[in-house]
Amino acid sequence: MKKTSIAFLVALLVLATSTWFMSSSGSLPAAEWIQYLVILVLVIFGLWFAFRRLGSARRNEPVEDEMSKRIMTKASSLSYFISLYIWVAVIYIKDRVNIDTEVLIGSGILAMAVVFAVIWVIIYLRGQRNE
Repeated sequence: MKKTSIAFLVALLVLATSTWFMSSSGSLPAAEWIQYLVILVLVIFGLWFAFRRLGSARRNEPVEDEMSKRIMTKASSLSYFISLYIWVAVIYIKDRVNIDTEVLIGSGILAMAVVFAVIWVIIYLRGQRNE
């Protein structure tokens, strides 16, 4: 139950701070609006994850069973492997295009989060193969 409340707290804090930054900046470029939308999607994914855990806890089921641990392990290892290539691409883009460094690093971090979320959903929906 403690991990579920932390997930809710983190999701709400991320949503509040990103909304505050977006509202205080005035006119923003399109790249930052895209980043804000990606952050919003990731917060929704985090809240869905927290509600799933809360439902399991209310039904007196284990919050983390063997299958969920295997899905998390598989998704994290695959997303780490893919994120290495994302950072190679970020370095390549930085050398070729004149983009602000903070925007580029922020985009790389968001890309890592999106890759993890997509891989987790794919593994969750497809299921584990006999390995």
